[in-house]
Parts: sequence; C-alpha cells; structure tokens
Amino acid sequence: MSFADLKQQFPYYLALIRFNRPIGTYLLLWPTLWALWFAAEGMPDLNILLIFVLGVFVMRSAGCAINDFADRKIDGKVKRTKDRPLATGKITPKEALMVFAVLALAAFILVLQLNLATILLSTVALLLAASYPFMKRYHSLPQVHLGAAFAWAVPMAFTAVTGETPPLIAWLIYLATMLWTTAYDTMYGMVDRDDDIKLGMKSSAILFADNDKLIVGILQALTLILLILIGYLAARGWIYYLGIASATGFFIYQQQLIQDREPHACFKAFLNNHWLGMVVFIGLVTDYYFNP
Repeated sequence: MSFADLKQQFPYYLALIRFNRPIGTYLLLWPTLWALWFAAEGMPDLNILLIFVLGVFVMRSAGCAINDFADRKIDGKVKRTKDRPLATGKITPKEALMVFAVLALAAFILVLQLNLATILLSTVALLLAASYPFMKRYHSLPQVHLGAAFAWAVPMAFTAVTGETPPLIAWLIYLATMLWTTAYDTMYGMVDRDDDIKLGMKSSAILFADNDKLIVGILQALTLILLILIGYLAARGWIYYLGIASATGFFIYQQQLIQDREPHACFKAFLNNHWLGMVVFIGLVTDYYFNP
C-alpha cells in the first residue's frame, strides 16, 4: 500500500478503531487505574501509569478492529452497525487484520518496558481480546468473556507495580470488574437483542430473557459488595466509600433507564457506566491522598 493509499484510508481506520467513540477506552481504563492505585497504595510510578494508559487505548482499538473483522458479514444487517467501514466496504478484511496486527505489536512494545511477569501475563490479554469477538457464535455468555478480557489489566497492573504474584485483593478487583462488565455489556446487548436473535447470535441479554433487569441488578449489587470488601481489606477511609455510594446512585439510575427495555435508554444506561467508573476512581485517589 502506497503512502497516498494509506492517507486516503486513514479516516476509515480511525472509524474502525472507534477513535471518535472512546466509551470502550474509558470502561477499560477505570478498573486499570483502580488496580494501579491499589497496587501502589497511592500514586503509581509515572512510567508505569503512562504505559498502562497508552496500552488501554491501543488494546481497545485492536479489539475494535478484530471485532469488526469477526462481524464483517453481519454488521451490515444491524441498524446500529450498518455504517461501519468494513460493513460498507470502505476497508477490506485484510486491512482490518493489518490494523489489528499493528496495534497488537504496539501493545507488545509497550509491555516490553515492564517486568517479565507482566510480559507473560500480557499474552493472556492478547488471547482474550482476539477471541472475544467470535464467542457470540459459540456460547450465550460472550459478555463474561469480555469481562475477563477487560479485567485482565488488573493482575497485570499489580505485577507491574509490585513485581510479585497478584495478591487476593487483585483478584477481588478482577472479579468486581468482570461482574461490572457483564452487567453493562448485557445492557448493551439489550440494544441489539432483536437483531441478534434474527441473525442467530448469542448474548447474555438473550439468555437472561425476561430476567435481564433482575440479573443485571444482581451483578451490580455484587460489584458494589466486592468494592466495599476491597476497600475494607485495603484499609480505605470514608472518602473511598463516598465514591462507592456515588456508584450506587449510578446503578440505580441505570436500572431506571432499562425498565422498559427501550433500546435508546438501554444504550444510555450502558454509556452511563463511564461516570460510575470515574467516581470510584476519584474517591480512591482522593482517599489515598488524604489517608496515605
């Protein structure tokens, strides 16, 4: 591909990685930052922080590229995704794989700046990110698979900061992130449920059926319980719990939004999780600042 061709295709590559829709980056970023602050018991090393922030952006972008490659034959049949560049033929499947490979290489270069244990853990992150988009063809809980992928940054963060095997608290944050991701991605799945059924795809939104709102509520409640337990084990103060209280308010608001299962409202509930992750992080950072 010539430079002129690359320049012409570049806007479509940006669309492929959802550059103008950073919600996925935010949702991956917040639990990564939670883990870094808990692992460092406050502000982490700036180099490690920068590597993880850049890594979040790169891996989320790579995930979008491989996701659209996996869905290239069905996105055009779904109203929400019919204008994606692969679905419209603006880029080819080969180009999408090229973008994924370049981004995966960039992520590997970033992680090479960390210790060996973290580098080894990163291979699991790549396998989870690359396999997730194909899972809705094989089992009914691809949202759990996404949760495992998004949460894998947590043990990586602890290993990068401490140089040791992730402790119990790291796996509790991992579990909380998995549950939270499954909850909000189920709400996301509720947006496309009718299209997914027609296309023979699988999702937790389809599996849960009329119990979707109840199960999402249970997952949200379990997430809050784990975050409270994590705060207790880390000897956090009242400011941290104020952040958890704020998160509870966001969960209640999301439940109100999905009451009628209206697609636009369900998507709004999904997007609202960005603010939830942010308030937990603000509470955590502020608490460590005043109660080191």
